[in-house]
Amino acid sequence: MHPFSINEEFLKTIQLKTYGVVVSKPSRNQHLCAMPKKDIYILAIESSCDDTSAAVLRNEVVLSNLVANQEIHEKFGGVVPELASRAHQQQIVPVVDQALKVAGVGKEDLDAIAFTRGPGLMGSLLVGVSFAKSLSIGLGIPLIDVNHMQAHILAHFIGGEDVVKPEFPFLCLTVSGGHTQIVKVNDYLSFELLGKTRDDAAGEAFDKTAKTIGFPYPGGPLIDKASKLGNSKKFRFTKPKIDGLDFSFSGLKTAVLYLVRDGLKENPNFIEDYRNGIAASVQATIVEILLDKIRKAIELNPDIKGIALAGGVSANSGLRSAFLEMGDQMGLPSFIPDFQYCTDNAAMIGIVGYRKYLSKEFADLSATASARLHIDI
Repeated sequence: MHPFSINEEFLKTIQLKTYGVVVSKPSRNQHLCAMPKKDIYILAIESSCDDTSAAVLRNEVVLSNLVANQEIHEKFGGVVPELASRAHQQQIVPVVDQALKVAGVGKEDLDAIAFTRGPGLMGSLLVGVSFAKSLSIGLGIPLIDVNHMQAHILAHFIGGEDVVKPEFPFLCLTVSGGHTQIVKVNDYLSFELLGKTRDDAAGEAFDKTAKTIGFPYPGGPLIDKASKLGNSKKFRFTKPKIDGLDFSFSGLKTAVLYLVRDGLKENPNFIEDYRNGIAASVQATIVEILLDKIRKAIELNPDIKGIALAGGVSANSGLRSAFLEMGDQMGLPSFIPDFQYCTDNAAMIGIVGYRKYLSKEFADLSATASARLHIDI
């Protein structure tokens, strides 16, 4: 069987997303050729957690962006690292193969391979790193390592000239399942971490609340849906008093647990009776905590030209609307990526790869996966 042969049954499990229009491509042009070609084609690979994704970009335009979800984690109520890495091994070849086919780009047309180096689950990262290195050697093209959190930020720059993009410097509130950060973005590849969570991330608070009130994994989107049916003032939760621009969500998680525990003592149907109210109240509290910190960051950085929201939790409807409203109130342009670029995807890895390619920031075969890679590396 050809190393890039595709299993048709497996393709049914892939969420297919295709953007842009494929144009005629130049013939093979090696990286060190004296006459650089006009268009740059990047193959990007993302495998930091439980989604296997591959994308092909022509400069800043996404030609294909495929994501294979791992449904096996649902019955465990969360991601099981060992199962995630095994699923990546099964999915990475067919996902990459299909991404190239959808883009209409041959392996010989690629200029570089970008991959997620970290942060993330070590076993999952190793699958993507190893595959990218092997393909780089086989094709004789450069390798580009990408910080997953930087990629969430640069997702705002995906697209052609008609896409409105932030001006530098700007502040980015990056909110995902494992990270909550405020970053000052000075340039495409220049980041300054201003604040971060000291314990649980906002995404974890959503998921743990969802589990406590009986929602299946992943529970964040279900909290968002239920919050639209509940009263956000039904329950009041104390916001943490953390100095500076850092966050903390562990106290909120514990408060929800105690609320449900005490409520069930008085009413066995407490969860069923108040599920929507709990969801709405928790979501409102998380949004307030996030926006309080970004307001403070804006005050401390008067030179910024805009604010941006990124990461998987940026798909939350309550946070999106409140963030845009805050931008209007403060007279600052505010930016949120399209939904398909909020959650983990390879297109955001590819846009960083494109910028690093222009700056000739290539990795070598000594590059290793890093589960706790920092934002400014």
